[in-house]
Amino acid sequence: MNSTVPAILIGLLAGTHTSSWGMYKDAPHEGFTLPKYSRSIIVAALAAFILSRIVDLNLGWASHLSLFFGLVYAAERLTLELWKSFLREEDQSKYFIPMQFGVLGKPIKSRAVRWSVLAAILVLLVVLLYLANWLMKTYPDANPWLVLITVGSIGGWLTAFGGAWKDAPVEGFETFKFFRSPMVALTWAVIMSFFTTNWIYIAVAGAGYSVASIETYKTFFFPNKPRGKFAGKPILFPKILEQRRIVAVLYACIWVVIIALLVLGFTGPREGLLP
Repeated sequence: MNSTVPAILIGLLAGTHTSSWGMYKDAPHEGFTLPKYSRSIIVAALAAFILSRIVDLNLGWASHLSLFFGLVYAAERLTLELWKSFLREEDQSKYFIPMQFGVLGKPIKSRAVRWSVLAAILVLLVVLLYLANWLMKTYPDANPWLVLITVGSIGGWLTAFGGAWKDAPVEGFETFKFFRSPMVALTWAVIMSFFTTNWIYIAVAGAGYSVASIETYKTFFFPNKPRGKFAGKPILFPKILEQRRIVAVLYACIWVVIIALLVLGFTGPREGLLP
């Protein structure tokens, strides 16, 4: 039976990680509010609670805690990105790249159209999960590297196509940016494959870690470069440029915990697709 306490703790860790890079980049442009900072933390904690009732993991193992972090991260990101794109009603004029679903960079105002597209995406995700599960049960002895290159990197490809659909019409298509997510997701899928034999867990957790890694790279390796959605927009809250350093320290501490869990995962009990 899964343990609720470690699951919730991992959810809080994943949510705080997401909230921190989001605040670091966005707050100088749109200000800091506690409800907004808490949003990802609450969603991730709820996702962790629900997932702990669904997945078959031993959260007493560091390897499975590491895997669970990736699963929760992916669930939180998917939930909030779908909400921002298809359900949230917000003035898009403050963004350089609209966050709401659009075509050729133009937001779609019709709720019926947005909700229909959202329904189609959810159906697609269910079909992909069903197909991956069917392949896993039908071909249990499939070559692990073939599994990783195909199923393992699928989350990165979905992220790449989704990002290109939203960003490319406004800022142009960038080859490196497009292939970055699949390559990083594949790298993390390889790492996750040492911790589980479940193809779906590997793909979803790999996608979660991929987002965490890429956002860290974009946010903290280029701290003075605004996120694409705020490119060219003025900094309205300059004091936050200094205050956000506190969040950067917290963010670094979370990465230390993540890396420690990964190391303990490799040195402790584990059962993986790769030995």
